[in-house]
Amino acid sequence: MGLFRTRTDAVAPLDGVDALLADLDGVVYRGADAIPHAVESLNAARRDRAVGYITNNASRSDASVARHLAELGLRVEASDVVTSPQAAMHLLAERVPEGALVLVVGGEGIVTELERRGYRVSRSADDGPAAVVQGFAPDVGWTQLAEASFALNADGFANEAGIPWIATNTDWTIPVARGIAPGNGTLVAAVHTAVGRFPVVAGKPEKPIFDEARRRFTAERPLVVGDRLDTDILGANRAGMASAVVLTGIDRAKQLLAAAEAERPDFILGDLRGLHEPYPVIERARGVVRVGRAKVRVDEARVVIVTEGDDELDLLRAACHAIWESGRSIHALHVPERLYS
Repeated sequence: MGLFRTRTDAVAPLDGVDALLADLDGVVYRGADAIPHAVESLNAARRDRAVGYITNNASRSDASVARHLAELGLRVEASDVVTSPQAAMHLLAERVPEGALVLVVGGEGIVTELERRGYRVSRSADDGPAAVVQGFAPDVGWTQLAEASFALNADGFANEAGIPWIATNTDWTIPVARGIAPGNGTLVAAVHTAVGRFPVVAGKPEKPIFDEARRRFTAERPLVVGDRLDTDILGANRAGMASAVVLTGIDRAKQLLAAAEAERPDFILGDLRGLHEPYPVIERARGVVRVGRAKVRVDEARVVIVTEGDDELDLLRAACHAIWESGRSIHALHVPERLYS
């Protein structure tokens, strides 16, 4: 016990942050309903800094998303919403001129942004589009995917040449009220199979959407909060932004314990109330990691719970840091079942 010193310099994740960039699905809401504690926590954050909502979901416009968030009780304007179609427009402008004809696979979110920027919209490869922009919409089916394939393979053969192809995002799954459903990544993969090449991607975990958010809010010290390591956290790390994962969506303890170095967050939160609460200091002594009263160490190929403590979240935090700092792959370790709960 004497090896550890009590620390009093714990700070809240929001301390010093000038813009909070929150994911939507799994962070603010699940389906049509707000996640407990999300609305009040985000409204409180907005008193002292910008709060932006950064989403890969391309099926709705920023105004539509803002209306939904306002209905949940959030104080929000359309300009607070950063969408993957908005980021896609920067990529498109680098490749085709204003006024060009663009074939759309997706819905309102993409069409709205194209029209704002003076592009013309097509749904048919027969119109000779100059580019393809592909995003998620619940009604996307074989017909739209086939039109994209025809436009990208204008000569009838799969090849690396052809018109620009921009995907808003490549999330494999999307959380909805009834569970986990296929996301835009599965639809992009179908077109990829037909055309033999990959699109340029605008959304998380790629940088364009984070760059768009940084510009929008003139943020110098942003914090990204999300529920997915492979999109929200990986993207924040690539963009040089601090990050927090919240355990209300896709990724839970199992994924955190196994997180690759590029996907590890700065903060692990149970829900968004944790943004405002002092974050426990991570302490280390003789191979033991302590968070609060929880202590964990890695002995050879075993993860050992030295002391469970009185907070399950602190136990998970301690286990994550012990495993991450061990340099060992999770697959080579025996991990107590207790940690996965």
